[in-house]
Amino acid sequence: MDLVNHLEGRLLFAVPKKGRLQQATLDLLSGCDIQFRRENRLDIALVKNLPIALIFLPAADIPTFIGEGRVDLGITGRDQVAEHDAQLALPAGEESGVQEIMDLGFGGCKLQVQVPEKGGINEAKELIGKNVVTSFTGLSEQFFRRLEGGSEETKTKIKYVGGSVEAACALGVADGIVDLVESGETMRAAGLKAIDTVVTSTAILVKNRNSQNPLVDLILSRVRGVITAQKFVLCQYNIPRASLTTACNITPGKRAPTITALEEDGWVAVSSMVEKKKIATVMDELTKFGATDILVLNIANSRTD
Repeated sequence: MDLVNHLEGRLLFAVPKKGRLQQATLDLLSGCDIQFRRENRLDIALVKNLPIALIFLPAADIPTFIGEGRVDLGITGRDQVAEHDAQLALPAGEESGVQEIMDLGFGGCKLQVQVPEKGGINEAKELIGKNVVTSFTGLSEQFFRRLEGGSEETKTKIKYVGGSVEAACALGVADGIVDLVESGETMRAAGLKAIDTVVTSTAILVKNRNSQNPLVDLILSRVRGVITAQKFVLCQYNIPRASLTTACNITPGKRAPTITALEEDGWVAVSSMVEKKKIATVMDELTKFGATDILVLNIANSRTD
């Protein structure tokens, strides 16, 4: 049976084949119970428990495959989608076929304008008319055209480099660059500083704007459940009924806390979802108002509105 027959009737789901988003994406798929085995580093893997085929692609290519309807669903960076859309808009104002449906919250980075630390440039507008090197030519063109105000006389020269963009200034190829920054260590090691931000990015779930496959909604529901579980913990505690209103203000939950009467008169048990990053402060507040037996439990998965 050929590959086309294997893929027939399956939702095609594009995921990064390598790079900074890959491992977090694979962890997310595992949390969604999407079971697959990628044989011999092949770029297509059939999901065992759902009619889905995973297509492993470079993150930069995923918006193109999504936009042209070659795959239904994908995970990539917002920076890559923005670059794809900018490339479409530049020549003829073509509309993108890519629709963002969820921010996944991982893979945070910034696409920034960078110049030599020891140079005399401190603002992006000072690069107008000069040489700028980047792998994000569409976004860079848009950014500098806005700064130029439509002037053709002082047009910034945008040059494409596929890798090692940070070396362009040191080698005399560019006066500035536009490149992704995560921790900033690579930028500082190359003697560069950021002077402006073009796009702030995280990983996003995207689909083809015209896709009608019902499995898209199922995957979205599962992904939302995993992301919620990663952000929240379940906080359980006992508290005097007289302090219940205050306690509910401290732990309002996603919709409302669950409250159960205890055998001991005048006491109730409360269970509520709390943001993981706030749980220490919440426990301090609950203790202040008389809560006891406070337990914090991890959430493996969830389904909430």
